[in-house]
Amino acid sequence: MSTIAPRLLSVYVTGDDLDGFADAAPTSHLKVFLPAEGQDEPSLPEFTPDGAVYDNDAPPPTVRTYTPRAYDQATKTLEIQFLVHGEGPASDWAQRAKPGDKLAVAGPGGRFSLEPEADHWWLAADESAIPAVGTLLDALPESTTVDVHIEVEGPDDEIELGGRAKTTVTWHHRRAVDAFGRELAQAAREAAIPNAARVWVACEAAAMRDIRRYFIGERGIPVARLVTRGYWRTGEQNHPDHDYGDD
Repeated sequence: MSTIAPRLLSVYVTGDDLDGFADAAPTSHLKVFLPAEGQDEPSLPEFTPDGAVYDNDAPPPTVRTYTPRAYDQATKTLEIQFLVHGEGPASDWAQRAKPGDKLAVAGPGGRFSLEPEADHWWLAADESAIPAVGTLLDALPESTTVDVHIEVEGPDDEIELGGRAKTTVTWHHRRAVDAFGRELAQAAREAAIPNAARVWVACEAAAMRDIRRYFIGERGIPVARLVTRGYWRTGEQNHPDHDYGDD
């Protein structure tokens, strides 16, 4: 485990069955299965055509969705970045993680594609999507111009973001602790976005929908060039990983 920022931790997972992550698309997701209290390893379900079936004699694992940040095929090591946000089973586990601890992962999943190609990208995310932003910047070519806007609690959440593209990162500090998405919505309304650009937005679900409606309804951005993801929702512990805002 290593600390990226005070609220962002990287946990490195090794195993013999992780090579599927070598070809994971940028911004893809995985499922993490964490052991229940008192367990050394998670009790995994049997996956049937009707869904996951758990052993009634064992407590079910905590299941959460994360981004596979990177995979080293030579060492078979998968990096998963955990956002530490108050009390919660996943945050608590990540902060305690040590060599030899066991968890299970499933994936990668997601429907994101770099097609259609674009010379300009406009990205908006909150701290929950910082790992996904990192994977996208890693994948974009040096000929691409990227305008990144990230909303966080404060300066301690800011990290270095790499990649080959010509990238400008603007960090927005939340005006109030519960004003999720306000800074991103303002950035969207002030953005100068070329006609052929692609737009990618990932943040709190209600905030994402507000930005999506604005881009489609008022800016006329074609849906084919717009990717939106609700990574979490206020008041929910485990938001679905397939919230694209197109409902």
